[in-house]
Amino acid sequence: MPPVAAVLAAVAAALETVGLGVRLFDVRGALGHLLSMDLPGSLPRLFVASVLAAAAVVAALGAWLRPGRRVWWSAVAASAVGLAAAKAAGDLHVRLVHLFGTGEQAWRGAVVLGIVTAAGLVFLWRLSGNDRRDRRRIVTLLAGYAVAAVGLSLVSTYARITAGPVSAAFATFVEESGEALTAAGLLVAVLIGVLPRLVLPAGDVLRRRDDHLEAAPLAA
Repeated sequence: MPPVAAVLAAVAAALETVGLGVRLFDVRGALGHLLSMDLPGSLPRLFVASVLAAAAVVAALGAWLRPGRRVWWSAVAASAVGLAAAKAAGDLHVRLVHLFGTGEQAWRGAVVLGIVTAAGLVFLWRLSGNDRRDRRRIVTLLAGYAVAAVGLSLVSTYARITAGPVSAAFATFVEESGEALTAAGLLVAVLIGVLPRLVLPAGDVLRRRDDHLEAAPLAA
């Protein structure tokens, strides 16, 4: 695991664990809001949004450095920007899930949003053409983020309805942790594809043979 991945994962785990404690011990006020797992403006939510925004910036840099894959990296940057904006905006994905039904009918919105997300991932996969070097990692992590944001959000909703506050707290913890870890993984995957020398030592198995050639524009 690249060191930057370990650091991001540790920060994500720490923030979400503290947020779980805040929920279980019913910490209120400004401190409770700041450390909450899922409230708008809280540290865990801002961390995930910032990581996604950083992935978008690096992907945009990749579009500039690698003209041969400009469309692919531009699409990755646009996807990361959209996810970062949705995370920073608050519970946008939850509102979308509940758009077609609330409570026990929330599964309808999850199905619709899941179909739209799957179509977007297929389009992104096809957009990469025959270049398989980065798309597997990036598309897989985007799919993982979608599962956490949509699928696990539905689980959290049912936990709140049927199982009480403690189960809902743990369900939210799993959902938010899944989003945080997949967002961190996405940033690392984009860094490996665009700026591998910053995150991987020479000779690492994740380094491509032509990384030194593709890095020539950056060196110039």
